Amino acid sequence: MTAKSHAGHSILETIKTIVYALLIAGVFRTLFFQPFWIPSGSMKETLLIGDFLFVNKMAYGYSYASCPSVRLGSIGIDVDASDICGFLDGENTRILGSEPERGDVVVFRHPVTGTDFIKRLIGLPGDRIQVTNGVLQINGTAVALQDAGDFEELMERQGPIGSYPRCENAPVGEGATCAKSRQIETLPGGVEHVILNIANQGMDHTGVYQVPEGHYFFMGDNRDNSSDSRLPQSAGGVGFVPFENLIGRADRIMFSSAGRSMLYFWTWRGDRFFKGIE
Repeated sequence: MTAKSHAGHSILETIKTIVYALLIAGVFRTLFFQPFWIPSGSMKETLLIGDFLFVNKMAYGYSYASCPSVRLGSIGIDVDASDICGFLDGENTRILGSEPERGDVVVFRHPVTGTDFIKRLIGLPGDRIQVTNGVLQINGTAVALQDAGDFEELMERQGPIGSYPRCENAPVGEGATCAKSRQIETLPGGVEHVILNIANQGMDHTGVYQVPEGHYFFMGDNRDNSSDSRLPQSAGGVGFVPFENLIGRADRIMFSSAGRSMLYFWTWRGDRFFKGIE
């Protein structure tokens, strides 16, 4: 074999190795775990901007939403999950499906835009959900609430987007303490989790939402700073989410970065490595 043919063979083997690695990674991501980077503060304090976690796709079985979407606008790539796994789409079903539980933190596809969201599962099929004076009501019964002091953070730009947090003690200057009221909410079934409140606003006073069969109702833990099922899809919200749109359950934070990039290791939060999600 000449030097030229040997070089060509080596290049071909390298390309094959890369293709095989990408295929294996794609299958792994489709069937088992999907990485997820928290971009917003809608789930504080459970999830902070910059948390990095893996979503357990085996928790609820598989649907078209289990396939990854690939969107790289800078080079014109826009491949939706339905383009890859559209054969699984329809009739709101799942393969090897199992029902999620109230209180799970779930990643799902927005029913209209296809964007990945992460929220807490509040309402199951058939439930009646309402928020009255800021208190969640499930099937006519108020959830138990316990005051838990304040959640405090600095008034500064957060994450790659560089957005500022909203504060109950506003106005707050740059670098000062931004505070929100914190409570422990107990859902039917016993799941306890922290919720935050900022102000008295429209989503603290809602009508009754009747969750349809085969659909779920989601809310953010940062109640006054979350676009979720309280707002219908026609108004830019999430609305009711079909079973087939669930991607998986978030169980554990792998690590967390308080900086503008996950690569800035000097901004990693030391107390959030492998932290369980409650």
